[in-house]
Amino acid sequence: MYCFTALITAATALAQDIPVADNLVAKLPPIPVSIAQAVKPYTDARGAYLSAWHPAKKELLIETRFGNTTQIHQVKMPRGDRKQLTFFDEAPSGVSYQPVTGSYFLFTKDKGGDEFAGLYRFDYSTGKSTLLAGAPKSQNGNVVWNKSGTKILYTSTRRNGADRDVYIMDPLHPEGDMKLLDVAGGGWDIADWSDDEKLVLLSNYVSVNEIHTYIYDMVTGKLTKFLPKKQERAIYSGLQFTPDNKGIYLGTNVGSEFVKPAIADVATGKITHLVTTINWDIDNYKITKEGKKAAFITNEAGASKLYIQDLNTKKYEPVTALPTGVITDLEWHNDGVTLGLAFGTSTSSSDVYDYNIQTKQLTRWTESELGDMNLDGIGEPELIKWKSFDGLEISGFLYKANKKFTGPRPVIIMIHGGPEGQSRPTFLSRYNYYLNELGIDLIYPNVRGSVGYGKTFTDLDNGFKREDSVKDLGALIDWIGKQPGLDASRIMLMGGSYGGYMTLAGAFHFNDKIRCSVDIVGISNFNTFLKNTESYRRDLRRVEYGDERDAKMAAFFEKTAPLNNAQKITRPMFIIQGKNDPRVPYTEAEQMVGKIQANNGVVWYLMANDEGHGFRKKNNQDFMFYAVTNFVKEYLLK
Repeated sequence: MYCFTALITAATALAQDIPVADNLVAKLPPIPVSIAQAVKPYTDARGAYLSAWHPAKKELLIETRFGNTTQIHQVKMPRGDRKQLTFFDEAPSGVSYQPVTGSYFLFTKDKGGDEFAGLYRFDYSTGKSTLLAGAPKSQNGNVVWNKSGTKILYTSTRRNGADRDVYIMDPLHPEGDMKLLDVAGGGWDIADWSDDEKLVLLSNYVSVNEIHTYIYDMVTGKLTKFLPKKQERAIYSGLQFTPDNKGIYLGTNVGSEFVKPAIADVATGKITHLVTTINWDIDNYKITKEGKKAAFITNEAGASKLYIQDLNTKKYEPVTALPTGVITDLEWHNDGVTLGLAFGTSTSSSDVYDYNIQTKQLTRWTESELGDMNLDGIGEPELIKWKSFDGLEISGFLYKANKKFTGPRPVIIMIHGGPEGQSRPTFLSRYNYYLNELGIDLIYPNVRGSVGYGKTFTDLDNGFKREDSVKDLGALIDWIGKQPGLDASRIMLMGGSYGGYMTLAGAFHFNDKIRCSVDIVGISNFNTFLKNTESYRRDLRRVEYGDERDAKMAAFFEKTAPLNNAQKITRPMFIIQGKNDPRVPYTEAEQMVGKIQANNGVVWYLMANDEGHGFRKKNNQDFMFYAVTNFVKEYLLK
């Protein structure tokens, strides 16, 4: 591993360009060291995220980054020291405490972003991590404990790489690991395990708007679909059993545009909604250990609002102690009155807090550093709206450049992935440099297909309607042309994953209306993508994009593929990829690079051999940002 600061310092002394590390393939012009020096104040910020409360103490585990990757840290008191516990080259995730003594915890970790995560145990007594399950080319995780903390259920794709089967294990004796249940498909998830260890609650994700709930009887070995009772396309996402096992808490959008919490009677399937008056998606619903209170988060046009509910009366009230921002994590402490959460705003990175429902006090546990970043002159993002080709209203967030800049501002349109994703008013980290120092406005659109605006809106880009979302992008470009504060002659498209596809599609559809584009791990042809994406997710993607085995759909994919329309792209493009990406294989990027080169177009290419679906390591993120900034200066700002 190399030290980027040392390299930059040495290069500065010799007036050289930024060196390219051995793990990178960089087919692009040299990057001046002056760029790294200029952006450095914007690359040192970090955030903190809630991993788990200790089951017996008032302390917690968080995920934050001190070095090159995010690691697990222990915090014993509010604003206490962040003691780093793991020291891997890769970022661990999926943390789960042993639920009684807390003498160890479990976590998952992959290699180089390949997403084939192994399941590990961290022991406090030794400070060491032990691999419990991690067959080659398999995903292992989704841990659920029994009440006594002696066994876990977890899922693994080890049987064939595609089906997410259920296993049972004593984490202290992993050699006794046994398969509990074979399933078909990669969308299975364990929601709960009854206190008597007889029943397992499972969910099967079919698509963003279709999830089924099952009950597995460990005594009889019978798996029964609980909901839906009939053929029905709706979400029935299991959360947990009621204490008497006669009911199931779940999230559902049946009879509604939005997902809301409910209780379903096990005997009859009858559903009783717990929240009826809020017409927004409820992102998270967490119940206290004794089952008396619940906390939930509403997603209101991208912003989060926190509520506390009394499960006896079903009444709920908002928590007013938080400003406008986004809550990403939510977990009750076992005391039943302390709620942990991670929260960030557009001007502050995520940090961990607790909220006491008795005193109604919000307490900050971490205070993540922003480095030398100066955000004076940057305001709150503005919610903007525009009409698309068919009259549908589309919205997004406009982050305006520092007010010191005058005149119409150049624009970068930043397109989220998914497509079942959503741009929200979060902290921009490095990209504040563009607002503060380069005077660029950033727009984060939520085109049709995004979540958060109802299930009908989310379905509007499926299958043969794929290019309607691209037309939403075109309508935004037209909207920009009508805004006196924006410069329609200087527009860049940028997006990752599905947003990368949108960037590639926009690059040929709107070639004459943009200056340049940056595609990160994007899909260049849905036929080749579906052929090469990992098997555990192929059927899940076919529901959204269409089935390439159908001749008409395959023909539609060929007609609309950016790869097959690359001759229409005459504006410069930058393509970025992780070599180990299991979702959008690197071949999607390389075939697009090759086609643009064959057309004598301008294309830069950056690939990291130790990354997957996006860059997670700080050294790679920094180099990517240097390169993108160099591209922006060359093709958007000149």
